[in-house]
Amino acid sequence: MAAQIGAPGAAVRAHEELFAYWASLRDGPLLPGRRRLDPAAIKRLLPTISLIDVRPPPRDAAAPEFRMRLAGTGLYGVYGREITGKRLSDIYNTAAADYWRVELGRVVSERRPAVGVHSLAWRGASHLSILWLRLPLASDGEQVDMILGFDAVVGMSQGVSGIRAA
Repeated sequence: MAAQIGAPGAAVRAHEELFAYWASLRDGPLLPGRRRLDPAAIKRLLPTISLIDVRPPPRDAAAPEFRMRLAGTGLYGVYGREITGKRLSDIYNTAAADYWRVELGRVVSERRPAVGVHSLAWRGASHLSILWLRLPLASDGEQVDMILGFDAVVGMSQGVSGIRAA
């Protein structure tokens, strides 16, 4: 897996930077919509930014469906392929897709940002995790119809340390 691995402190600062930008776009209690986003304002973060469409639930389901509308170029190394346009079930195994349905569903229902850590063990990289941030977006300021995501890969690199066993 070829992913850019960062220090946890740098990941937290990037999360704070994106959160502050998102918060600056709010209009009182109203959530910002995608149209308010200016990629130039978050240029440094774009490689691991994602936009996730929130689609109404199908007739036989209670929860909305989620589709990756946009996935930054840096996410290719995390997922090992292009994920733009894919649904959760197309990207993840069942357990990981269920995890994301719960987390993204919470962002939609609570209309609040969420942050967490998710292991990349499902990708065969248990030494790495994603420190993730998900921010709700609403075209009308009220109903979440998109989620702005940011992922920072953190963990131990598989690189050579230079230390040799005795």
